[in-house]
Amino acid sequence: MEDRPLAELFEPATRERWRKAVEVALKGADFEKRLVSKTADGLRIEPLYEPAAPVAQPVRAPGPWRLAQRIDHPVPEKAAAQALTDLEGGADALVLVHRDAPAARGFGLDLSSVDTLDAALTGVMMPLIALRLDAGPAGFETAALLKQLVERRGDDPAALDLDLGLDPLGTRAATGHSVPDWETRLSETVTAFAGYRGRVALADARPYHEAGASEVQELAAVLATALAYLRALEAGGHDLERARDAISVLLVADADEFLTIAKFRAIRRLWARIEEACGLEPKPLRALAETAWRMMTRHDPFVNILRTTMASASAGLGGADSVTALPYTQALGLPDAFARRVVRNSQIVLIEESNLAKVSDPAAGAGGFEALTAELTEKAWAAFQEIEREGGIAASLASGAFAGRIAAVAQARAKAVATRKEPITGASEFPFLAEKPVAVLDVPPRPVAARADGALPSQRLAEPYEALRDASDAVLARSGKRPAVFLANLGPVAVHNARSTFAANAFAAGGIEAIGNDGFSDTAALAEAFKASGARLACLCSSDTVYQTEAAPAAEALKAAGAGTIYLAGKPAEAEALREAGIHGFLFAGCDLLALLREAAERASA
Repeated sequence: MEDRPLAELFEPATRERWRKAVEVALKGADFEKRLVSKTADGLRIEPLYEPAAPVAQPVRAPGPWRLAQRIDHPVPEKAAAQALTDLEGGADALVLVHRDAPAARGFGLDLSSVDTLDAALTGVMMPLIALRLDAGPAGFETAALLKQLVERRGDDPAALDLDLGLDPLGTRAATGHSVPDWETRLSETVTAFAGYRGRVALADARPYHEAGASEVQELAAVLATALAYLRALEAGGHDLERARDAISVLLVADADEFLTIAKFRAIRRLWARIEEACGLEPKPLRALAETAWRMMTRHDPFVNILRTTMASASAGLGGADSVTALPYTQALGLPDAFARRVVRNSQIVLIEESNLAKVSDPAAGAGGFEALTAELTEKAWAAFQEIEREGGIAASLASGAFAGRIAAVAQARAKAVATRKEPITGASEFPFLAEKPVAVLDVPPRPVAARADGALPSQRLAEPYEALRDASDAVLARSGKRPAVFLANLGPVAVHNARSTFAANAFAAGGIEAIGNDGFSDTAALAEAFKASGARLACLCSSDTVYQTEAAPAAEALKAAGAGTIYLAGKPAEAEALREAGIHGFLFAGCDLLALLREAAERASA
């Protein structure tokens, strides 16, 4: 080989060469449909980006993000034990959850006295950690109790790292109940905590995210809320510098790495615009993160470990100052020590072993992240301005305008979940019907207070599939077997295997167990096997070529054998003719699987 630089020996890589190679690989398939995706806000996710010039932006202070753990055991002494275990195991921040907070979900502490608060923090040296209160409608009262506790213990206020978490507008969004005279109370709390280190007000994205908001809507809501608090504090007599320093934000981190990183980078740029508009020199915003409630699943919960780890990593890489990850059993009950240890150690690995916090802004200069950050920033600013034109976040919530826009996005997402365009591992994709129960603490949840009219809904994406699975579990408990579907496989394994596997996976998402076989070439044998299965449902599985000649006779044989409902795996061109032969519905990629499963479950138990 010639002794020349590699760059001279090989043709340089260019976008044009790459595009030609892609077109060959696609074999005529549509480039846009196959390789370009879009977010809930319509932002394009390209398959390839050019390197980008890094954009200077505010970043987290040097060093790792805080590893925060929720403390939500209802018994103060046990809550304190949880806190000490977490701190001794590597956490350096705590989130104290009041039982009235929307995020408590039936658990949390009754923090109605300074003695209870003291008991819940027994042994915890507050100057050595960061502490956030998550008290919802009881926020102002809990903050006052915390001040009493600091005074009782004799801690130096300037040595504390506190987030009081006061978010009256977020409470209104989540519960439908307004917090009386919140502007005055917020201003008075800032005055009361003069000399303390930390933040008083929190613009919390969780109510909007749980209602189904897009990334742009989440950013706009948080920005509008933070601005409302800034205005309230200025009106209360605080200078803008002090008011700015009293505010933090909390964004939700989910398993989408690209959007989560870009979202956390975008909020810092957006807040810097607000600061500049106020005549302030931009300072790094205190941005907290909590992993998404709406992505958590109750079935196959171990997948939640992967989700929360990816979300935590993305928040940290995006510049979050503190990350609270939900334990993988959070949707099932009060997590035990093992679940808490897993979620704690997942972050420790990211920080200590993977060294993700060594670079202040690792996404800087990456074409994809820079493009997404810029697009999110511009679209969120426009959405924020729309809220402002409606009179601000409080007025927009009161009129229902913002809720309506969120509902439209949530409806589109629900459709994507139903059709598995947005798959949920362990729920809509690759469900595991033989999963074993996982342990949670034997602490029953309290009844959750009803939400008032105007409250934003809170729903996990997997709930519709989980309802079907729960109904199947109930049938299993009563009868010893689940609802079943007989896979009427036509032809040899090589012919039907792809669709029989697809069908078994799809029906399992609704708790319907598939009864498989090696395939049939004789309709009489097929009918006998169906009778022996005891199933009420059948699903034909084979190739389109086989369907042309054998699907109709097979359907007629199954119907004669007592099949009440017959499905076909695939989307054949001659669907109407097959319906006339007795086939009730078609199971294919992109169909409304939830609707099909609901109907199938009803027919299986009829």
